[in-house]
Amino acid sequence: MFAAAGMIAVVVARPVAAPADVPAMLARIGERVEQYYARAQSIICTETVRLQPLSSSLSFEDAHAQTLVYEDRIVWAASDDAQTAPEPQVLRELVKVNGRAPRPGDVPACAAPKPVAPEPLALLLPARQNEHVFTWRGSGRTDRRDSVMFDYKARTSGELSITFKGDCASMELPGRERGRVWADPATGDVLRLDEEIVGRFEFRLPRDHQLPNGPMSMVVERADTSIKYEPVTFHDPDETVMLPASIQRLTIVRNSNPPALRTTQVFSNYRRFMTGARIVKDPGAR
Repeated sequence: MFAAAGMIAVVVARPVAAPADVPAMLARIGERVEQYYARAQSIICTETVRLQPLSSSLSFEDAHAQTLVYEDRIVWAASDDAQTAPEPQVLRELVKVNGRAPRPGDVPACAAPKPVAPEPLALLLPARQNEHVFTWRGSGRTDRRDSVMFDYKARTSGELSITFKGDCASMELPGRERGRVWADPATGDVLRLDEEIVGRFEFRLPRDHQLPNGPMSMVVERADTSIKYEPVTFHDPDETVMLPASIQRLTIVRNSNPPALRTTQVFSNYRRFMTGARIVKDPGAR
């Protein structure tokens, strides 16, 4: 829901000899993600986002940092048909801007999370796994739990695009990402997911967004994401769910302002909706 300075790169290593049960592991992970989406729709949380502009040398410019607080929930409708199934989405409601309640006309920075955004684990749903190539990378320990690792990349690439809303540019790079997922081999729980773009991508700026004697294009040089998941326990009735703990991102876009941005998202105060509109909180909520 909801993914060290955010400078997380996926290490591309030689494939490790895969055990015979790899298809079963991927199926288990897919089923677990499906269960996660079905369950997470009755859970809300607080998301605290820290946007830290960086200079071209990646040094901090804290004077221009912004802190946003949202209330998040997931929406999704299951379907056996990948062509018609709606995307799992995160819905965000802004509740604080730099420590105060939002004022009329408040507009978060361009790079703030979108009010409605795709949910990152969707690529692991059973009906969606065939859109990516998964490669076994081995097993080990992640956050004191046994884990297996798979690298993934998209089978096909979509059309690059750039759109503007005022002075804010939004760039789409479908199929240009690769990543690695760590999962518990016994339960299929996702423990961590890292993703990065492959290559550099240049977008020519429309004439009305070019400044006199300014650049005529923007170049996406880097976009790295790392998401960590941790168990959250609810009571009455007892239930433990693996939920996002943090997301760290580093984005570098030449000729943008700022040229680089570190985004840190922390998830806390998980609450679960029960029948009769009763809300049960995670007892360890911050």
